[in-house]
Amino acid sequence: MKILCHRGYWKRENEKNTYHAIEQALHSGRGIESDLRDWKGELVISHNPPSGGEPLVADILQMMEQYGDKYCFAMNIKADGLEDMLLALLERYHIRNYFTFDMSIPQMLEYRKKNIRYFTRQSEYEKEPVLYENAAGIWMDAFETDAWITEELIRSHLEQGKEVCLVSPDLHQRPYEEFWNRFLQYKLDWKKVYLCTDLPDRAQSFFKKFIEENEYD
Repeated sequence: MKILCHRGYWKRENEKNTYHAIEQALHSGRGIESDLRDWKGELVISHNPPSGGEPLVADILQMMEQYGDKYCFAMNIKADGLEDMLLALLERYHIRNYFTFDMSIPQMLEYRKKNIRYFTRQSEYEKEPVLYENAAGIWMDAFETDAWITEELIRSHLEQGKEVCLVSPDLHQRPYEEFWNRFLQYKLDWKKVYLCTDLPDRAQSFFKKFIEENEYD
């Protein structure tokens, strides 16, 4: 299992999606999940519509290159028309350890056309992931109930050659302990599984065995 720090490694709400939070996530040996938008012709990290001063995606990718492209960057695409700028930056900084997700279906078609790695979604409201065949993986997000995320379902995706990213319930302000405990019983190829969480230190300790057995190369 690989931990993705949701909007970076932060302790206070106002640190989310800051350059420092992202740098701290990489420094702690973990991947990141952050939001991409455009602002005056440049890609920036911002969950809400940007107003200026947000971290530049170029700076983040340059930092990731300095870490040897070792840690995954899950890119939540918050606006249309970013694919050409993003592809140019990925190529400039030689970034391969990433995936994009959450774009609209017409945009997903464009990302597929340009061979940009994307994960398709699955939730209790999106039972059949779209554009599954060419997707690099599945973003599994339970908004209200996670009972449908079974060992068999995850394994079926892995057997189809997909990676799987599990959205921890803490992102939706729900209890996460039962969800995490279920996975301790699952027999899966944890090298291809990510957990996106606001609680990376707790997850690191809780899933220590899975993480140590499947350490980043």
